[in-house]
Amino acid sequence: MSHAILDLVEQVMSSPWLYVALFALALLDGFFPVVPAETSVITAGVFAAAGDTNLALVILVAALGAFAGDHISYLIGNKSAGRLRNKKAFVWARKALEERGGLVLVVARYIPGGRTATTLTMGAVRHPLRSFTFFDAIATSSWAVYSGLIGFFGGMAFENDPIKGLLLGLGIALSITAVVEIVRWVRKQRAIKASPERLPADTSV
Repeated sequence: MSHAILDLVEQVMSSPWLYVALFALALLDGFFPVVPAETSVITAGVFAAAGDTNLALVILVAALGAFAGDHISYLIGNKSAGRLRNKKAFVWARKALEERGGLVLVVARYIPGGRTATTLTMGAVRHPLRSFTFFDAIATSSWAVYSGLIGFFGGMAFENDPIKGLLLGLGIALSITAVVEIVRWVRKQRAIKASPERLPADTSV
């Protein structure tokens, strides 16, 4: 059964339509975050180690697709500002944007759901498109390189067993995401504890 699945995956990876699919998945992931774009890029990176795919082309089409998808999300946010203002993710992204500016877009690329919330928010608050495009180019390029290389080095580590290489690549990606989420949670808890609202009221007369 596992050999049949592996043969199917190898056929997909050796197809010239793979790059069109990667572009489409990365584009859809920009405004429909349940699409497995990152997993697809990592998988293509694993098979690049065996020569079934072209790593540079995988990274390029993934970055271009993500860049286009983020801009679609920005436009959706721009048109739907009124309906988004009270959403929890919108409030978080708006606050982060106020604190860090466009740089938050680069960080949010690596947070599940955070990338979409941030791009929607930047559109909704009418963040300058030129600034958005500049930071999004950095975010999507770094994300594509990161995803592709994780898969590639996983494939290199298990050259004769691509399934293990894929599992290693996904494990590394999930671990990095978990670390980012833990750090973000710890910083949030510290900020809550240090907020003026939590300080004892002044009872002096």
